[in-house]
Parts: sequence; C-alpha cells; structure tokens
Amino acid sequence: MPNRIRVLFIGDIVGRPGRRAVKKFLPQLVSERGPHFVLGNGENAAGGYGLTEAVAKELFQAGFDCLTSGNHIWRREFFSYLEQTDRVLRPANYPSGAPGQGYAVIKKGSFSLGVLNLEGRVFMRSLDCPFRIGAALASALRKDTPCIIVDFHAEATSEKIALGWHLDGKVSALLGTHTHVQTADETILPEGTAYITDVGMTGVSNGVIGMKKDQAIELFLNQVPRKLEVPKSGPLKLEAVYLEVDADDGKTHYIERIRLNADTNR
Repeated sequence: MPNRIRVLFIGDIVGRPGRRAVKKFLPQLVSERGPHFVLGNGENAAGGYGLTEAVAKELFQAGFDCLTSGNHIWRREFFSYLEQTDRVLRPANYPSGAPGQGYAVIKKGSFSLGVLNLEGRVFMRSLDCPFRIGAALASALRKDTPCIIVDFHAEATSEKIALGWHLDGKVSALLGTHTHVQTADETILPEGTAYITDVGMTGVSNGVIGMKKDQAIELFLNQVPRKLEVPKSGPLKLEAVYLEVDADDGKTHYIERIRLNADTNR
C-alpha cells in the first residue's frame, strides 16, 4: 500500500459560527477521511478578527493539530501565547522581531509534516518577499520532512498562482486563504505540488465573507469606514481541501475540494 499522509485543511474560520461549523462537520470529515493531520486558518476565529488563547485551545480540542493565520493575527493580548506555542503560526515573511513563528514541523506517529505560513504583498502590507522567503524555508524544512503544506494568505489571485508555480516540486501543497471565497481550480502541478487559489471560508453562509451583510452593504454604499461584525446566527458552512501526500517524496497524489452546508441557526 502507498505510504501516504492524509491532510485536511479547513478554510478561514470566522467567529463563533465558524467554530460551531467546525464542531458540527469536523467529526464527520474525520470519520470519512481519516486524516493524519488537521490544519486550518484561524486568524478570524475570535469575533471575526484575530485569535485568543481560549479560542485557539478550543479549536485544538476540536481536533486541529496546527492553525495558520495572516494579517489579522495581531491582537496584542495574543502576543504572549503566540510566542509560547508552535501550534499557531503567523506569516513567516514578517520582519524579524515580530512575535511568534512562521513554520513548524508536526510529528504524529511515524509521520512528520511541515507547515509554512506566508502572506502576500499585492494590495496588502509591504513585507519581505514571500517568493524568496518561501523557497528558502521550504528548503530548510525538507531537511526534516519532504511533506510541506503552505498556507499563502494573499489577496491577488495572480500572486497566489505565481507562488504555486514557483514552489512546484519544493512543497507538497500551496493552499490560498484570505479572500473567504472558495475557488474551483484545485489541481496538482507537474512536479507534484497541489494547488488551490482559495480554500474558502468556514462560518455563516448568508453574510458577506462571514460578516453581517447589512453592515457590508452600508460600507459599500456610503464608504464610511466601520468594523464589520460576525452574525450571531445563520446557516453554517465549512469549506476545506483534503490531500493525500506521499510520505517518502512529499508529492501530492490527490486533492479534493470540500464544501459542507447546514441549514441551521444553532
């Protein structure tokens, strides 16, 4: 039998509804797919903006092995926990001195999985180059394991696609996050790297990227800046990708896009 690592990566978890969706759907996915590793982007899991220690631990208890993040991770009260843990990552291409770490190697049984978090620069912060940083860190991680999952938290589809090609053969998967809109372009590139432009979102499905739709409409109509809020209730959805990765050479042999919906307000 092929020596394959099964990985489930869940798209941006938004607020309490996103956490409810995880608790509703993850046991089913674990039962059906039997993943060795469960990963997800948690940067919006606490009230729609950032993480807290309590919410991170809630998600670990729900079954996550590692949480990635992005530009919303920087809640100051979370910095001390971010410094202590290797199970919550911040993008690795922030300058030195930023709290936390951008990559980790997770070991479970006989399998080891590298997880690398990067943030894009197009329409976002002027950070260190994700292309150069990503290639260098992928090379370093391969000393521990050939199996490497990259969460590229970026706005521009072109930047995501370009980084996918740049890292083809250097990592097992390049998974896009940040836009909260699942794309239908999952593929395996010629050198064995799985790719999708955006994994999607986990939370309320009848809002605007997980937030209250009336507030989003108001923002677009009058252009007055405001903080958007997560709906307290609404139909839930979970979006994810499932991967099967060769444990010996790190090449991905299977990628499947997942979307689960529930018409429930609870």
